[in-house]
Amino acid sequence: MTSEGAPERQQSVRMIFGALMLVLLLASLDQTIVSTALPTIVGDLGGLAHLSWVVTAYLLASTIAGPLYGKLGDLHGRKTVLQAAIVIFLIGSALCGISQSMFQLIAFRTLQGLGAGGLMVVTLAVIGDVIAPSERGKYQGYFGGVFGVSTVIGPLLGGFFVDNLSWRWIFYVNIPVGAAALTMIALAFHPHAMRRKHGMDYLGAALLAGTLASVVLFTSLGGTTWSWGSSEVIGLIVASVILLPLFLLVERRASEPIMPLTLFRNHTFSVTSAVGFIVGFALFGAITYLPLYLQVTKGSSPTRSGLQLLPLMAGVLVTSITSGQLISRFGRYRMFPIVGTGVMTVSMALLSLLHADTSVWFAALYAAILGLGLGMVMQVLVLAVQNSVDPAVMGVATSGSTLFRQVGGSIGVALFGTIFANRVRVELAHRLPAGTHVPKTINPAGIRHLPPRAHDAFAQAFSAALHPVFLTAAAVSLVAFALTWLLREQPLRTRAQASDTIPVPGEHDAPAGLAVQHRY
Repeated sequence: MTSEGAPERQQSVRMIFGALMLVLLLASLDQTIVSTALPTIVGDLGGLAHLSWVVTAYLLASTIAGPLYGKLGDLHGRKTVLQAAIVIFLIGSALCGISQSMFQLIAFRTLQGLGAGGLMVVTLAVIGDVIAPSERGKYQGYFGGVFGVSTVIGPLLGGFFVDNLSWRWIFYVNIPVGAAALTMIALAFHPHAMRRKHGMDYLGAALLAGTLASVVLFTSLGGTTWSWGSSEVIGLIVASVILLPLFLLVERRASEPIMPLTLFRNHTFSVTSAVGFIVGFALFGAITYLPLYLQVTKGSSPTRSGLQLLPLMAGVLVTSITSGQLISRFGRYRMFPIVGTGVMTVSMALLSLLHADTSVWFAALYAAILGLGLGMVMQVLVLAVQNSVDPAVMGVATSGSTLFRQVGGSIGVALFGTIFANRVRVELAHRLPAGTHVPKTINPAGIRHLPPRAHDAFAQAFSAALHPVFLTAAAVSLVAFALTWLLREQPLRTRAQASDTIPVPGEHDAPAGLAVQHRY
C-alpha cells in the first residue's frame, strides 16, 4: 500500500515544490522589479516628492506582516494562510497596475506588501512541513537559486516592460503566475486537519508592528526624505527605543506570543539570527551600489548594468544548488555558512579595490565571487533553524530568521547610504573643476551628458566614495564569519514532523522508525 502510493506522493511534492518556487519568485522579484520603472512612473503619475514611498511602503508592510503570517501559519495551518497571502498580493498587484495617482500607487503597494510578507515566510515554512530536513537541503538550494535569479533579473524585466509595454505590466505579470501557484497549491497540498486551541497575541503583534515600522521608516527615509536631525527621524528613533522593551515585556507574559522569547534560548536560532542580520546588513547595503558603479563610472545603461551583474546570479545558482545537494547527501551543513561568509568577506574586500578605470570584467568577477559566497549562506541558515526548533513553532522561527535579515538589510542600506553620500560630497569638492554648475538632483543618465572634465570628476568621485562602503561591508562580513563558527552541527531529522504534511497512504503500516517523508 505504501509503495503503491509512492509515485502519487512524489508527484504531489513536485507540484507543491513547483508552486512554492513560483510564490518565492513573486515575493523576491517584486523587491527589485520596480526600481528601473520609477522614473517612468513619476513621469506618468507625477508626485516626485513621494517617489521613495513607492519602495518604502512595500518594504514596511512586508516586514511588519512577516512575523504575523508565521504565527498564523502555526495556529491555523500553512495552506489557508499561504493562499490568503497570495490572494492579497494579487489584488494589490492588480490595483497597482490600474493606479491613476501616486497616492493610489503607494496605498496599493502597501496592500501588495501585506500579502508579500507572507509569501516568503510561509513558503519556507511549508517546505519545513512537507520535506524532511535530511532531504530539505537540495530543495532549499533551488530556492536560493530563485532568490539569486530574481535579484538580477528583476531590474532587467522591469526595464523590458517599461521599454516595450508599460510600467503597469510590472504589476500585471504577477497575476497569471500567482493564479498558477494558487491552483497548484489547491490541487496538491492537502494538510492534515489541525485541532489546536487558537489564540493571538494582539498586543504583542501591535507592539512588534510599531517597533518594526519605526526602525524601517527611520532607516529608509532618514537622510533622504527626512534629514537625520529632523523631528520625524528623532521621533521614530525614540518610538523604537520605547516600543522594543514594551514588546519584550508583553511577550514574556503572553500565553501565545507572536515571537516566543524562548526561541532565543535555542542556540542555533540565536546564532543564525545574528548571522542573518549581519549578512543582510552587509549584502543589501553594499549590493545596492554595484549597479550605481557600473552606470556612473562605466556609462552602462540600467539594462546593461543588470546584464553585467549576471555573474552574481550565476555564482548564487552554482553554490546554492550544489550546497543543497551536498547537505542532502552527507547530512552536514555547518561548513557552508562558514565558507560562505568567508568568501563574502573576500569579495567585499575585492570590490573595495574598484576604480573608475577598472575593467568591467573585474567587477563581474568580484560580483561572481560574492554570489558564490551568498549561495552557501542564506538558505542553509533557514535549514539549520528549522532542524533545531519544535515543529509547533516552525512558522515563527522561520519568520524570525527572515525578519532579522530584512531589518539588517534596511539598516545596512541606511548606514552605507550615509557613508557614501558624505564621502561623495568630499570627493566632488576636490575633483570638480572650479565654477562647474552641478544640478541639485542628478542621476546616472544626467552624469553621462556632463562635459568631459565634469563627467570624469564624477566617475572618479563615485568610485572613490564606494571604497569605504565596501570596506565597511567587508569588516561586517568578517564579524558574520566569526559568528558562524559558533554554529553547532545537529543531525538532520529524517522526517518532517509538523502537522501540515501530505497524507501518506499506509503511513501507519510502515515499520517503526521508517522515515516515510525521507523518500520524498
